[in-house]
Amino acid sequence: MFGAEKNNNSSHSGSTTLIAQGTTLTGDIHFSGNLEVEGTVIGNIVSADENARIRVLNSGSVVGDIEVANIVINGNAKGDLYASQIIKLAAKAVVQGSVNYKLIEIEKGAEVVGSFVYHQKTSNVTQFPADSKELSNES
Repeated sequence: MFGAEKNNNSSHSGSTTLIAQGTTLTGDIHFSGNLEVEGTVIGNIVSADENARIRVLNSGSVVGDIEVANIVINGNAKGDLYASQIIKLAAKAVVQGSVNYKLIEIEKGAEVVGSFVYHQKTSNVTQFPADSKELSNES
């Protein structure tokens, strides 16, 4: 599921930044492109790039909120997650916080201590009352 990722350079193009295992970074991170976390980040991680992707790998951990279009977690995340595109939780993911998503993929074994919040794409279409409710009231 997560190991056989399609080679789709158009959706995750740009430079890749690596926070290596054994590295601890304290402070907020603002980035574009791709961010790979094998070490520890203490602070919020944000990207305004709609093609940005963060991957928190098995040895990685983040203590802070993550607000990135595409989020892949296979390590530890303590804080709220906000993805405008997709969140993928791999088998060894441990998330403590709210998971705010538009699309989500969860592999067997992933742990979430918190809530799931679905964010529907905004639309300019007005919803009309359901005809079925009107019919059931007439009976």
